[in-house]
Amino acid sequence: MTFVKVASVNDIKQGHGKPVNVSGVEIAVFNVDGVFYAIDNACRHRGGPLGEGELDGNIVTCPLHGWQYNVINGNCVTMPAHVKSYEVRVEGNDVLVNV
Repeated sequence: MTFVKVASVNDIKQGHGKPVNVSGVEIAVFNVDGVFYAIDNACRHRGGPLGEGELDGNIVTCPLHGWQYNVINGNCVTMPAHVKSYEVRVEGNDVLVNV
């Protein structure tokens, strides 16, 4: 595993997410009050794009059917399910994800 640049700090506004593709892996990166988190982009229900969902605090809602996930740890708060979470760090203006 290695850290890969996925965005610049200014690319993802506070309270928003962004889907990114890292070496064929679809990841959703979120900015929660200036802290960045990353989880798999596909909802466990029907594969909806979590990076395009609405973020409320640290909970993202899938835009397809409303399943909700904690972006810090990938746990689904709607059903007993989870998506993979990734380690994120910021170096300068670069947002890096460990994939």
